[in-house]
Amino acid sequence: MAFDNWDEVRTAYQVARLGTVSGAAQALGVHHATVIRHVDSLEAKLGTKLFQRHARGYTPTEAGQDLLKVAQSTDDQLQQLANRIHGRGNEVTGELIITSLAVLAPLLSPALAAFREEHPDLTIKFLTDERLFRLEYGEAHVAIRAGNPPDQPDNVVQKFYLQGFGLYASKDYIARHGRPESLEDVGDHVFIGSADEVPRAPFFAWLKKHIPARNIGYQINQITAARPAVQAGLGIGFSTTWAEADEEDVEMVFAPRPEWNSQLWLVTHVDLHRTAKVQTFVTFLKEWAKRWPELED
Repeated sequence: MAFDNWDEVRTAYQVARLGTVSGAAQALGVHHATVIRHVDSLEAKLGTKLFQRHARGYTPTEAGQDLLKVAQSTDDQLQQLANRIHGRGNEVTGELIITSLAVLAPLLSPALAAFREEHPDLTIKFLTDERLFRLEYGEAHVAIRAGNPPDQPDNVVQKFYLQGFGLYASKDYIARHGRPESLEDVGDHVFIGSADEVPRAPFFAWLKKHIPARNIGYQINQITAARPAVQAGLGIGFSTTWAEADEEDVEMVFAPRPEWNSQLWLVTHVDLHRTAKVQTFVTFLKEWAKRWPELED
């Protein structure tokens, strides 16, 4: 048979362990009548006596001794599990799942490498996707998101890093076509734009609104494809200042503007926000980000 009330088994275990109804009631924090009712109900379900009742208390029968052994083993395993779970909460071990946009991988990977160097018992999962991973379902411990402040309930949202987006072109493109003098008069210059009808990225939305459609000669649906297109000389396109800081074959054509820039946010779920693993990583990443290029006023 399957037990449908483990409270009764736990009660019988305490009676067998302590030998009295009053002792079990005190250990469990229940009324002694509840203890008696649980024991009587369990015996009825099993169809056998678990205890010999006498003036001094309850003594387990042979069946009761069997129950005591199984319950003791189960209690020990549950205690070990509780200790492991508690330990994970205080150690930077196990699995740390981080989600972000794929375009941030080159920026974040050195930080993740350094963090794992400090915590070699940690396994890091770095998940990149256009969809939002659900922190409330445990799909990730930390999310790094861009754009407007995330507003999902039960999330802790912290302002993180402001990405500067400028317009860049390869030196080869500039050698062949020159530079546009202004964004108000772009001449015949080719720009790399979004293939989406309504671009989500603020810089692509700006480009669609301000640059004539005839000048947008190359379109992409993922920002990760913009930088390779710029490097290949396909046109003038957006890239982050951090990505182009040390690039020799690409030049900035127009400096970042506030309407192009993208705010990054650190997002954690309230239930995991205070755990040692999440706190240690978030603190580390904030400190690491101080070495990233800052926007000039």
